[in-house]
Order: sequence, then C-alpha cells, then structure tokens
Amino acid sequence: MSEPIDLAKVPGVIPYVDHHDGPRRLLTVEIPHLGHTVRAYAPIASVDGRQYVVSWGSVSFEVPADRNVHVSVHLHTNSGYEHTITPFASTVLSPHPGPLRLVAQFVPAKGPEGVLVPVG
Repeated sequence: MSEPIDLAKVPGVIPYVDHHDGPRRLLTVEIPHLGHTVRAYAPIASVDGRQYVVSWGSVSFEVPADRNVHVSVHLHTNSGYEHTITPFASTVLSPHPGPLRLVAQFVPAKGPEGVLVPVG
C-alpha cells in the first residue's frame, strides 16, 4: 500500500493553510471568462474564508476530506457605477475522500448569483 500524496508539495496546488490534521483531497475549480470579463473582473476563490486572487482557468487547492469545506468564487471589479454587480458562486462540500472538479458558471445579465457545478 502506498502512502497518500502530500498535495501541499505538488506544484500548482494551493496548500490548505488552516489547522487540520485529518486527510485531505484535491479540489480543482475551473473559472472560465466570458470574453469581456477578463478586462472588467479579477477572479477570487475562497476556501473556508481564505481568499486567493487567482487566474482565469483552472486553480487547484488542497482541502480537508473528512469535514465540510466552504468554497466560493467571486469576480471582483473596481469599475462601474454605484451599484456594480459582483458575480459570485458558493457551495459547501460534504466530506469525501476523492478528488473533485467544479466549474464556476456566471450569467451576469441574469443577476449576480452563479453556481459551482461538479464536473465529470
């Protein structure tokens, strides 16, 4: 039986920085841009309240596998007028040992709330 991979040492994976002694798993979040969003917004991903300014596309995190984990993505902007909509999506992951891939889906024309949808 092989030892579990230390995800914090895998290149490109953002380590889980809060105290947690239990098992961990890989979470990959896809944040696709909608053409014009590249110039107007900066994607920010959050894991258990820790915010990370990230790039468009895939971003991978090490997260606890044995408890709930809050994950959110929002598109930050400093442009616009008084009531600029900041799109966001949020979910709570249930405990699970396996890796997970989510895709953030936003339709700013329909309002700020998006969804994080499991892939494959």
